Amino acid sequence: QVQLVESGGGLVQAGGSLRLSCAVSGRTISSAAMGWFRQAPGKEREFVAAISWSFGGTLYADSVKGRFAISRDNARNTVYLQMNSLKPEDTAVYFCAARPSAGNSRTEVAYSYWGQGTQVTVSS
Repeated sequence: QVQLVESGGGLVQAGGSLRLSCAVSGRTISSAAMGWFRQAPGKEREFVAAISWSFGGTLYADSVKGRFAISRDNARNTVYLQMNSLKPEDTAVYFCAARPSAGNSRTEVAYSYWGQGTQVTVSS
């Protein structure tokens, strides 16, 4: 079993920055790749970014490319999402997810483990 705990969410003004963290514990060998998703009120959950634990390869949604950066610290078993130039439309609950198979994916069903989410609110 893999446990994921997100932190770092909060309220920020448009144009500001936040860094989300996702601490991974348990059977970390079962998490070959990690992803961040988000769900805004009244909308479906959507892919944000993904990273491979081994090679560090990344994948981004077009809506965040150039503003967000995903990274990992293998020694700390932690994945980060640095969010810059935040916009009100980035407001959502952000979820961390772990995928047991190698290779990044934009698809929710590819991820087996999920965190509880952390709220990010961007005011205009």
